[in-house]
Amino acid sequence: MTMMSHRLRRPAAVSALSVLVLALAGCAGSMPTLSSPGASAGAFTLSSPDIPAGSVIAGKFVLNGFGCKGENVSPALVWKNPPAGTKSYAIQVYDPDAPTGSGFWHWGVYNIPASVTSLAQGAGNSAATLPAGANGGHSDFHDTGATGGNGNWGGPCPPVGDKPHRYVFTVFALGVDNLHAAAGIPKTGSAALHGFVLNKGLGDKLLGKASFTATYGR
Repeated sequence: MTMMSHRLRRPAAVSALSVLVLALAGCAGSMPTLSSPGASAGAFTLSSPDIPAGSVIAGKFVLNGFGCKGENVSPALVWKNPPAGTKSYAIQVYDPDAPTGSGFWHWGVYNIPASVTSLAQGAGNSAATLPAGANGGHSDFHDTGATGGNGNWGGPCPPVGDKPHRYVFTVFALGVDNLHAAAGIPKTGSAALHGFVLNKGLGDKLLGKASFTATYGR
């Protein structure tokens, strides 16, 4: 008799459980999705129509000097979905594989206005072709004459026989209008000094950064 009673009650229990599950599902479906106030849609990204991520850098963008026979043209760059509150951008290009003990800095552009989200091909070959307000910073080609002037793009030129080097392109989104005024460093400071300020020294004024890597060897 006890077993019979248990079997009769079981469907009612299952039915009650089903109702509870449906009720919870209905509540979940009506709950709003939480998001951070002011967050940009999508991830902050950097890319180049001239140098796809993971590709081998073409000769047009390679240095013309020190045994390399490229055209030394700076590649076009595009960045998207900057963090909310961005007031300026900075760009650096770095080769961590250079046999110097400290890598090799190929380009730096600072104080790019927040309204700018791309650099045209060749923009880094002269101070006059950078966006208004932006300035090029010293690379490790400083005073060699290979780039046509301090602050200009200096393309890849690794030693012959080396394993292809990596070239890391990075854009920084900053919560300051002027990097040098905010950090108290001169425009003539080294690329490494700028790199320290961008990655660490500005603290929470670094709002985000995005990178891609390409390679070149000879």
